[in-house]
Amino acid sequence: MMKFFCRWVAIAALTLGVSHAAEVSVAVAANFTAPMQKIAEAFAQDTGHKAVLAFGATGKFYAQIRNGAPFQVLLAADKETPARLEKEGFAVAGTRFTYATGRLVLWSAQPGVVDEKGGVLRTSTDGKVALADPKLAPYGAAAIESMTRLGLLQRLQPRFVQGESIAQAYQFVATGNAPLGFVALSQVMADGRIAKGSAWVVPARLHTPILQDALLLNPGKDSAAALALTRYLRGEKARAIILSHGYEF
Repeated sequence: MMKFFCRWVAIAALTLGVSHAAEVSVAVAANFTAPMQKIAEAFAQDTGHKAVLAFGATGKFYAQIRNGAPFQVLLAADKETPARLEKEGFAVAGTRFTYATGRLVLWSAQPGVVDEKGGVLRTSTDGKVALADPKLAPYGAAAIESMTRLGLLQRLQPRFVQGESIAQAYQFVATGNAPLGFVALSQVMADGRIAKGSAWVVPARLHTPILQDALLLNPGKDSAAALALTRYLRGEKARAIILSHGYEF
């Protein structure tokens, strides 16, 4: 009898745990792919909830959310898009917060191409320069702003190749289709250093700070998993992962 009782308790506990576990649908800015994958894994281990992730350009997610996409949480690459969605009634008021501050880098997949001051932008005369579409992706907008302040926009613009998101801009450079490109530091950093190729971290003074805000969207207002994720993103474990990928707070 005692053996049967213990088995029943174990099954009941397992069932109870499963009943409380849930999924949360998350729209994630492409620059945040690597850290969010790690955060989602830790989140599942620590809470039992599963974060179902979709990666893409912030501008594209904005259009999808306004057209009824059932995302429950948005992790944007800027602060303006979440603020707009909140103002327009597509999100839960008062849930917006900055989860990271991004850094822009000029990157080449080849060592020795990009110098520590970004002088290659002035000396190179051929080859494509990759960046994300500035109308859709805040990192693309930051790249345009930086080149403008350096007085190089008009010179470099004919060489631009644009990706819909920062992930596509990265692919242009990683595959060699563009020898240079503006990407997110998080895409090329591992363990606190540039993992491959050569890069120049664009000084923050050259562009508007890339403040990246999170937001609880209307489909997630009654979701325990969505609420848990917004809390988890502000916790020590998530913040440590975010810092390790080159972001700031």
